[in-house]
Amino acid sequence: MKEDTNERFPERSVLWMSGALIGFSILLSPFSSAQNTFNGRFNKIIEQFEQGQAALVGDHWQLNDLEHNPFQVDEFEAFLNEIEADDASRPRLTPVVRIPYEAHQDYHHYVKQMLDAGAMGIVLPQVKTVADVTKLVRAMRYPPQRGTENNEPKGLRGWGPSAAIRVWNTDSKTYASRADVWPLNPEGELLAIAMVETREIVENIDAILQVPGLGGLLIGPADLSLALGVGNPGPNTNAPEVLDAIEKVGVACKRHNALCGIYMRSNVESRKEQGFMLFPSVAY
Repeated sequence: MKEDTNERFPERSVLWMSGALIGFSILLSPFSSAQNTFNGRFNKIIEQFEQGQAALVGDHWQLNDLEHNPFQVDEFEAFLNEIEADDASRPRLTPVVRIPYEAHQDYHHYVKQMLDAGAMGIVLPQVKTVADVTKLVRAMRYPPQRGTENNEPKGLRGWGPSAAIRVWNTDSKTYASRADVWPLNPEGELLAIAMVETREIVENIDAILQVPGLGGLLIGPADLSLALGVGNPGPNTNAPEVLDAIEKVGVACKRHNALCGIYMRSNVESRKEQGFMLFPSVAY
């Protein structure tokens, strides 16, 4: 029975379904057959940042959290199926996925599947070191080709983005040229985002921000408070140690002119003043 197979091999079922269901649904999407010559930004997060504006969830992008909902791939499928293009040019919202793997695990195959499905950003949990970030960047890039620039870190991704091409509402040639990490490739549309939720990443923040191919940081105050040992006993996001760490990361991001975001439902305007430009959860 299917139930027995899923219980015995849950990851196998999820990975198979993520490819089959997402691929099938995209074939049926409203703009699946469209091909256009759109030359602007596909990724609205990058567009907002380049214009000095914040990127808000629901207005410019959507975060699909598969870390804490690892078996709900159908939600990502449904989201991709609901995206509507702006003036038949690009997805209405930029799809970003927080993957159900931590930095020390083997996740290359999963990143490839999410990008092939149409994701424009990958959020990696539990990042600690420069090597962790480099590993993510390599998983998101195609191998370097003759005549290309900025080839390090060398990519590992294989070719198979049929669904992504439909989600982006573009053609294979355009996708191949734009499916690279920003800002290492100024024309790239993919964001490699490292979660800030460990003591180590805060301590190594300047080195982390200099990794070629890193697109941005996303602070998770709840897990960060636990990692710093200041929970009560659950998350304690207002602990002085957490607030100091957040300030340190924000200052570093401004110094390096890097995209930085934070989970929060209040004081959004004050965080914008600190240089935070990416908000996955906000209250109006």
